[in-house]
Amino acid sequence: MDSLKIALQYIMPKHFLSRLVGKFAAAEAGALTTAFIKWFIKQYKIDMSEAAKSEPEAYKTFNAFFTRELKDGLRPINDQHDIMAHPVDGAVSQCGPIEAGNIFQAKGHSYTSQALLGGDKADADRFDKGDFATIYLAPKDYHRIHMPIKGTLSKMTYVPGDLFSVNPLTAQNVPGLFARNERVVAIFETEVGPLAMVLVGATIVASIETVWAGTVTPPGGKQVFSWDYPTTGPDALTLEKGAEMGRFKLGSTVVMLFAEDALSDFAQGVEPGETTRMGQAFAHLNIK
Repeated sequence: MDSLKIALQYIMPKHFLSRLVGKFAAAEAGALTTAFIKWFIKQYKIDMSEAAKSEPEAYKTFNAFFTRELKDGLRPINDQHDIMAHPVDGAVSQCGPIEAGNIFQAKGHSYTSQALLGGDKADADRFDKGDFATIYLAPKDYHRIHMPIKGTLSKMTYVPGDLFSVNPLTAQNVPGLFARNERVVAIFETEVGPLAMVLVGATIVASIETVWAGTVTPPGGKQVFSWDYPTTGPDALTLEKGAEMGRFKLGSTVVMLFAEDALSDFAQGVEPGETTRMGQAFAHLNIK
């Protein structure tokens, strides 16, 4: 059965289905939207008591529901200066060192940081001998992405690609999954060096948003697009630790890359399969 699920992903029209679902998710369809939201809550056992608006009828579109805000104070941000915070609710897929430019995906599978970042060797070199962490967001999770540390945006790259599912089964069976799916790469400058936040698309992910660019929708085709941003002066965009930096409209995965010696170690409990909660301790920083 698992092999059939993987085989179907290779042949199904993933982009067409994602666009179709995206149109419905953005539509104000009244009772139909509300009914689907209620089904989704029941199907994925979503705890709506955490939401700022707990009633399904409060959301005009499925996207508004899926990217719902949480109640104030529900995810306090660890304020220790030498602690990096979890950027999302989800589960750790993998974490560890970047070895010879390679990132571990699952048993028998890895991919390069250069491929993940869109092919720019200079970008990849900044994370040579550093660390990575991959966090999977399930449908039930809160889908806004927050800054794990204060950072100033220096570059954003849109990388076109496939739209395979990013669930654990697919990660174990599709080679180079996170470096072949469509994604948005944001690189920030921090006090411990560069930080890459890679937002990976997936089947029926309607779109990816960032707080500075909105929905990232470059022209169609297979071309990689990059935007550079000033890191000093009045136009520099600096986001504080815990600030929202983006969101997924339907679930996916975040891959983070850290420079060499940026981290002294990951916090207790940060290991494959463990649940993450935005704001809690994620890693210890090497503050010089």
